[in-house]
Amino acid sequence: MMSISWSKPNKIILFQGDSITDGNRGRDEDPNHIHGHGYAYLIASKLGSELAETKPVFYNRGISGDRISDLYARWNEDAIYLQPDVLSILIGVNDIWRALKGEPGGITDRYERAYRHVLEETREVLPQTKLVLMEPFILNTGAPAEDWPEWQERITRYQQVVRKLAEAFDAVFVPLQEVFEAAAQRADNAYWLWDGVHPTTAGHDLIAKQWLSVVEKSGILND
Repeated sequence: MMSISWSKPNKIILFQGDSITDGNRGRDEDPNHIHGHGYAYLIASKLGSELAETKPVFYNRGISGDRISDLYARWNEDAIYLQPDVLSILIGVNDIWRALKGEPGGITDRYERAYRHVLEETREVLPQTKLVLMEPFILNTGAPAEDWPEWQERITRYQQVVRKLAEAFDAVFVPLQEVFEAAAQRADNAYWLWDGVHPTTAGHDLIAKQWLSVVEKSGILND
């Protein structure tokens, strides 16, 4: 049993991000599919079972392909409107991917600027919402392996940005890069991130366990 003191009924936890969060989630109200098949599903499964007496509510609003600027564009509908008690964000790899591919959407790097806008607006409108910022991550296989030095430089910079923003906005920071690097000592990189970016089933389990461990220790789930 998790050591969470949670008495508020229908507490809302919202997961935001790109395809890693999306997890091929359903777009209707079918409870068998609305959380996708990734880490958000695993976290919702664990907390939903452990805290069933309070009937927590979980939303997954990750959208495949999103950059942080895309999150900001839909923030009213997919975040503010839902009035979450806890808001968890994982974003970053598409910002890098589009820039390195030379796509129009990646010509300027708006990662830190847009991320800060998202958090500032959230703090202004939802001052009581607890924030969880998840560290973006990659491994040296698949797409990142094609230009590893550039990917590594950019992901390191983004990781520093997220850590800095977590401190500035009193958010819980969930480190993930070291988790995957440690796991890669047990099995090859593709076992955890099949293309260097997207987690396998085992990779999603790593994320969920790390999220639950860090967030539980932070105390933000307690009333």
